[in-house]
Amino acid sequence: MPRNEHETEKARRSGKTAGGGASPEWADGLRHLYDSVVEEPLPDSFKDLLAQLDETDDDDLPSKEGKKD
Repeated sequence: MPRNEHETEKARRSGKTAGGGASPEWADGLRHLYDSVVEEPLPDSFKDLLAQLDETDDDDLPSKEGKKD
C-alpha cells in the first residue's frame, strides 16, 4: 500500500489499482488526455477576466472604516 502522495501517483501511473489489478487499456489514453489538458496554460483572456472579477469584488466590499454598528 502506498505510503505517500508520490507513491500513490507512481502506482497510478504504473496501472496498479487499489485492488491490485491492472487498469483497462482505455484508461491510459484517458489519463494521458486529462494530464495534457491540466498542463495547458491558462489563456490570457481568461486571466484578464479573473482580474476584472477580482477588481469588481474588491469594489463591492464595504470599507471597515465606514461601517458602524
